[in-house]
Amino acid sequence: MKTVFVLFDSLNRHMLGAYGGTRVPTPNFDRLARRTMTFDTHYVGSLPCMPARRDMLTGRLTFLHRSWGPLEPFDNAFPELLHQGGVYSHLVTDHFHYWEDGGATYHNRYDSYEFVRGQEGDPWKAMVKPHWERLREMYHARQFTQERREYFSQNIINREFIKDEKDFPSVQCFAHGFEFLDINREADDWLLQIETFDPHEPFHAPARFKEAFDTGWKGPIRDWPRYGRVDELPDECEELRANYYAIVSMCDFLLGQLLDYFDQHDMWKDTALIVTTDHGFLLGEHDFWAKNRMNLYEEVARIPLFLHDPRTDRSGRRCSALTQSIDLAPTVLDLFSVPRAVEMDGLSLVDIAEGRSARPAALFGYFGGAVNVADGRFTYHRYPADLQTQEIYQYTLMPTHIFEPFSVEELALASLAEPFPFTKGAKLLKVPVIQRSPFYNVYGPGAMIENDTRLYDLAADPGQEHPIRDAAAEAKLEAVMVTLMAANEAPPEAFTRLGLAPLADARVPATPR
Repeated sequence: MKTVFVLFDSLNRHMLGAYGGTRVPTPNFDRLARRTMTFDTHYVGSLPCMPARRDMLTGRLTFLHRSWGPLEPFDNAFPELLHQGGVYSHLVTDHFHYWEDGGATYHNRYDSYEFVRGQEGDPWKAMVKPHWERLREMYHARQFTQERREYFSQNIINREFIKDEKDFPSVQCFAHGFEFLDINREADDWLLQIETFDPHEPFHAPARFKEAFDTGWKGPIRDWPRYGRVDELPDECEELRANYYAIVSMCDFLLGQLLDYFDQHDMWKDTALIVTTDHGFLLGEHDFWAKNRMNLYEEVARIPLFLHDPRTDRSGRRCSALTQSIDLAPTVLDLFSVPRAVEMDGLSLVDIAEGRSARPAALFGYFGGAVNVADGRFTYHRYPADLQTQEIYQYTLMPTHIFEPFSVEELALASLAEPFPFTKGAKLLKVPVIQRSPFYNVYGPGAMIENDTRLYDLAADPGQEHPIRDAAAEAKLEAVMVTLMAANEAPPEAFTRLGLAPLADARVPATPR
């Protein structure tokens, strides 16, 4: 078996033709759907970027125990399990979060890896004295700063060195992927992960991809929306969206190159292909930009997924069963007949597609925010009574946030907690969340603008415009939520903060058929 795993970042399912999108032509995603099984009800797990990747690699939800952080010593990541099973794994990525404090244990799990520099705030190119006044005129005030160690300023410097299409990091990622395939495609037992930060903001694409979406904007570069409420004028909003459309168009083009390679070398017969993303992105829907600040609407939480398994032809088929990001690890392991780790809660996508297993609902969320559940009909988003005063702890042996270690103030309050079943006997630091935590106002409790519990009926209201009151449906979803939280071995305070009573024994993450 051979597998190519393509992971985009912030790719909206509703932009893709395969999911009914019409605003951006996506002929290659449409072509992909004709060669693969398309999953229609695929949800995120833990958010945002690195928590999502920890879920993908370990096959279990992580947001109930800690926020953004490294893989833990007790985690079983699928690349490492593949290695133990004699399968080679190679990562090609421009996703620079892997090299920050909060992600520095991920790429080392692969047998080899290639890092392409230059995306967003990657501390790549050094300019001690940039021509700030010239650059200030080029960029919109909301995406400009001279402050060092800020994503905005580093991105401006990086872009001084990204001029031609070949310079763009995502283009280089796919080029390195083809290099791996040229060398290794005749070999057996390998996984190639091609992962690009695009279409994550800033929405910087080669000019030719913008031509179809030209808005007539005459102002400075405007391709990086704020996280929060929309307050821009309509023409500015259209320019921001147009730049997202352009970068999605570029992703479609790069995917097309990979599909051409599969066709040219007849790889469909012996190579699996998985294409997905970590989460979506709001482009003004619900009057918001981005993520992290608002309710986990479908545009963010429900994401695209395509699977080709050369052992069975499922070309053009669709799967309506509930799936989640945690299903990727067991699926990859099953493709290579490598045993899963016992603590994995994810299910094989192949088993789900064939009706051999199913889940009653999908559980997802941000650490410290709402716990959310979707069952295919309803979505239920349950918040603590007060995000600012809730009792909540991070459980970790790797106390780092996205940019930096846990603060001395946090660690001074830490205690040693007994092991969870999934930590294999390892005791953990139990660190209380305080408002001075570095993550608190970035993607934690202090960042959230919306924080009221809501129930939506997706059948009657697919756009989630009108939350409903339905006591019977809410009670049913509460029970499912408690069961899934218990199955994930959530700590006691995870139930208390939501006003829920834990179950004594509810480890039933799947319903066999």
